[in-house]
Amino acid sequence: MIGLINGKIVGEDRVIEGAVALLDGGVIQDIAPAGAAPPGTELIDARGGYIAPGLIDIHTDYCEQIIQPRATSVMDLGLAFRQLERVLAGQGITTAYHSLSLLNGATQKIKAVRSLELVSRIASYIEEKRGDKGLIRHRLHVRVELDNPDCLNTVADWLEKGWVDEISFMDHTPGQGQYRDLAIYKESTMGYMELESEAEYEKWLGRQSGKAMLSPERVGYLIRLAQRRRIPVASHDDDTTAKIDFLVEMGIRVSEFPITLEVARYAAARDVQTVLGAPNILLGGSHSGNLSAEQAILAGAGSVLCSDYYPAGLLCGVFLLHQRNRLPLPDCFRLVSLNPARAVGIDGQYGSVTPGKKADILIIQAGEWPWITDVFTDGRRVLRCEKAG
Repeated sequence: MIGLINGKIVGEDRVIEGAVALLDGGVIQDIAPAGAAPPGTELIDARGGYIAPGLIDIHTDYCEQIIQPRATSVMDLGLAFRQLERVLAGQGITTAYHSLSLLNGATQKIKAVRSLELVSRIASYIEEKRGDKGLIRHRLHVRVELDNPDCLNTVADWLEKGWVDEISFMDHTPGQGQYRDLAIYKESTMGYMELESEAEYEKWLGRQSGKAMLSPERVGYLIRLAQRRRIPVASHDDDTTAKIDFLVEMGIRVSEFPITLEVARYAAARDVQTVLGAPNILLGGSHSGNLSAEQAILAGAGSVLCSDYYPAGLLCGVFLLHQRNRLPLPDCFRLVSLNPARAVGIDGQYGSVTPGKKADILIIQAGEWPWITDVFTDGRRVLRCEKAG
């Protein structure tokens, strides 16, 4: 048995001091008074730091940066995931839902890591690692682009095999959703697609406006297939209240990156979980000119933070929200632990420092930026990093 002592335990609704967190058999056995650890317990001194739940990241594509660090460099998956685990564990992420994109290569330029061939290999690799006792827990979040009708059979096959832990649907057609502001879409596209002239851009824009899309019937088929297997389904870049009504009608209760505060508030009122990007908090706003995550959270319209593309954003976002707005620390931690666990249906086992749940625990020293000294996954200490000074 392991006992975490001399720390401030971040509970679901309060910070507990003068207690010991007892871990055994991969689960949290008890939160007991200080000094009540049974004889023979291995005591680990938190040195006045926070004892907090491991972070659950339900939308991260950071694996793409590790697998393909340069345009012409694709790394071995075993090596890439070994490095990835150390990075994510070092940022306190004990469960990662790797969000792999199924894009249409006929309508946009796709880097190798987003090609169907490599995405399929990554999905298979994540499935192989499902039972491994690595540094963190890997899960598969499949992002279905609505302009890729050819992906239907692939997604259905993965759902049937039980590979998928979350599925989301997104539409990056210009003029709506994330790119309702065509000026921002133009700036993003000109750089990403390496377009050199207005004429090239206008030609590109025309192709985007006339592309084929997954039919509502096929989308409904995939949604029903996922729901029959109790796989959480999310929408992406919702920009109208009518879209939220549609989600509710379809039984979908997760909205990733709602575009406006009005839509986020409406989603919250309809009991739809809203997922926001933690980098948005660090940057002081959306890089796409859309909703401020901090504004949504303060308005009671943001329920989950994800790292999206920057793993350090999760824990840093928690402490920034706490420090800048005097929000209770447990409220901030719920955004990255219990709430995402609820969004994907795993809150019975994960997401809080609660007896009976998995012992995914962090020890954190606060400061200008938080510093994680210890990470436990399934009760195993998988990382230890002392902070000098």
